Amino acid sequence: MSVTKLVRSNGFKQIPNFVRSSLRNACVESNQSTDSPYRPKKHHILATNLIVSYFEKGLVEEARSLFDEMPERDVVAWTAMITGYASSEYNAHAWECFREMLRHGTRPNEFTLSSVLKSCRNMKILAYGGSVHGVVVKLGMEGSLYVDNALMNMYATCSATMDAACLIFRDIKVKNDVTWTTLITGFTHLGDGIGGLKMYKQMLLENADVTPYCITIAVRASASIDSVTTGKQIHASVIKRGIQSNLPVMNSILDLYCRCGYLAEGKHYFLEMEDRDLITWNTLISELERSDSSEALLMFQRFESQGFVPNCYTFTSLVAACANIVALNCGQQLHGRIYRRGFYKNVELANALIDMYAKCGNIPDSQRVFGEIAERRNLVSWTSMMIGYGSHGYGVEAVELFDKMVSSGIRPDRIVFMAVLSACRHAGLVEKGLKYFKVMENEYGIIPDRDIYNCVVDLLGRAGKIGEACELVERMPFKPDESTWGAILGACKAHKHTGLISRLAARKVMELKPRMVGTYVMLSYIYAAEGKWGDFARVRKMMRMMGNKKEAGMSWIQLENQVVSFAVSDKMCPNANSVYSVLGLLIEETREAGYVPDLDSLVHDQETGS
Repeated sequence: MSVTKLVRSNGFKQIPNFVRSSLRNACVESNQSTDSPYRPKKHHILATNLIVSYFEKGLVEEARSLFDEMPERDVVAWTAMITGYASSEYNAHAWECFREMLRHGTRPNEFTLSSVLKSCRNMKILAYGGSVHGVVVKLGMEGSLYVDNALMNMYATCSATMDAACLIFRDIKVKNDVTWTTLITGFTHLGDGIGGLKMYKQMLLENADVTPYCITIAVRASASIDSVTTGKQIHASVIKRGIQSNLPVMNSILDLYCRCGYLAEGKHYFLEMEDRDLITWNTLISELERSDSSEALLMFQRFESQGFVPNCYTFTSLVAACANIVALNCGQQLHGRIYRRGFYKNVELANALIDMYAKCGNIPDSQRVFGEIAERRNLVSWTSMMIGYGSHGYGVEAVELFDKMVSSGIRPDRIVFMAVLSACRHAGLVEKGLKYFKVMENEYGIIPDRDIYNCVVDLLGRAGKIGEACELVERMPFKPDESTWGAILGACKAHKHTGLISRLAARKVMELKPRMVGTYVMLSYIYAAEGKWGDFARVRKMMRMMGNKKEAGMSWIQLENQVVSFAVSDKMCPNANSVYSVLGLLIEETREAGYVPDLDSLVHDQETGS
């Protein structure tokens, strides 16, 4: 390969200035003094430098074209290609390049091996990583700390356990901070927070260097097991070490308090933080969305007042907050801002919008958002739309969507089956529901859990198939709980099914939930229907002696930018007199239309507070 051809820019982007200068120097005739300190670099070295530069600029194809033209390729050139592929997330290319390198007989060095191990880790292909480990042993490079750390990282990511990573860890004689952090991270990411914290403690006992990143992983391990006590101890050590100004560390501690349910401490700590970034705000807003959605929306106003710009994660939490309090108008405003910022292509954000519109009763807009991500839908997208259909009685549409999802090649999970079964339950699609109940285990190997069984029991009960529902209860691999018997009892009341089954269900619910007033109410109606007035009076007396009422049902509406909630006989509304005046007019109109109220239901409401 001539220098002239290397310099030629046809088919390539502009060559960086520092490389261009080196190439010019290479063109200088060899009559330059041999004792000059500025010897021109060899051509393959210049080409390798240019390959590195191309990868840094994201010009992957140009780097490969140049590499293919090189007549001389040493280990540095091969390593530059493999490292460049790995850094650019062209992991399969990095693996193939490594194999090509071995076929050419070039011996890899520790940097080559660590780079290809990174690609094996990113692809999560244990077999590839194991093959590289074999090369490491064959070349006698087990003692290289650089390679050993990369092997640990690969095994910790690709394996189902930490056994292989721990074996390598034990053989490392001199460990550095990367070694310890890799092992602690591996345990934590596998969901073994206790194991991660044990290694962190061992690290402290051996007086190893503790980096801020290692502390963030230890805090995350504490959060994963809800150990706020351990988290507070780490927080104290952070203050003792004087690294409380490290923002990633402080963000992880804030996340710990929020995840463990210590929101008051989290907010207090948030206010004490000298520096905050987008992650800080997103952490707090996300937790507020779960605990106090209205406050999450108010916190967002403060967030913007301090000059921060929301990202997709921020908007996802805010849209979820709107869904929780059924604030449709606010959700629509956020949707507009999402669209203007170009975030509408984000699938997670679209899924949140589908859920928000469905919970606010706006199925058409849920369908519209679902349609806009036709090429990018994931399992959550289909599930969210299915749940939206089911909760609003669109059972047929939910079933059709399920079949369409399966035909598109997406494999349903337990949550999807729960969604489609719930839709069948609400729509009375008994045969379809029973079909899916059988399919989930026979075709997909998903063992129904207690919630699935309870859903199918309720499906049969609502359809009046109380005998079949009881047979399913007897076949359940679990002991029936209050939800199971509650479904049977509700079906008996709805279909006026009196007798042994209804009394058995009522007795079972009262044994499991002795203070559930609704059960006593239904049992009293069953006794009344059977003409057993003595038992009816006894149950009513028990209700009065309990001294508590059934939890009142709440309704809410959105007026301008405020969500107003109310219950039966609610007099706390500022405009209560006007509301009841209008209600009186509606009652008169219904009477004139010939509507006859259900007096039994009115008595039931007065006695239970519903």
